[in-house]
Amino acid sequence: MGNRLSKIYTRTGDKGTTGLGDGSRVDKDHLRVECYGTVDELNSVIGLLLASDLDADVRDCMTRTQHELFDLGGELCMPGVVLIPESFVEQLEADLDRFNETLPPLKDFILPGGSEPAARCHLARTVCRRAERLMVALDKLEDVNPVSLRYLNRLSDLLFVSARVLARADGNTEVLWVHGDERG
Repeated sequence: MGNRLSKIYTRTGDKGTTGLGDGSRVDKDHLRVECYGTVDELNSVIGLLLASDLDADVRDCMTRTQHELFDLGGELCMPGVVLIPESFVEQLEADLDRFNETLPPLKDFILPGGSEPAARCHLARTVCRRAERLMVALDKLEDVNPVSLRYLNRLSDLLFVSARVLARADGNTEVLWVHGDERG
């Protein structure tokens, strides 16, 4: 592993550029930087979720996810490096299957909300979808690990299902969408 930061400010980014993990410098608004910045934002939102009172299974899954997202940020920061293996996607799918088997089938759209932990999970899901969209755009310009794209896609699904689990654990508080004609 590289050097640890002993001084937080370096002044090297004062002119609008930042260093990538391979030593190259790019503008701070470069799509690659936007991607790993959004993955970092997602990780922070999951940290906010973890500050909630959560079911142990969801907590364990989200804690593991934070570590995996840090790996993903590293992968995006170092062009050409692969840190997200297929096993991460397989684990998300196993978690999805396990959490989903306890839920009733969806018959209506669900609004983001319900309990506070469920709402935080929905917020994480929307940030995850944005990270995925940005990585798709980056993949049109530069090679992106296809497993990482699948990882974010499955993670957003897992966050949706986890939000349902958390809402129902809090007294069946899933908020169902009511069509405009039916709202009165």
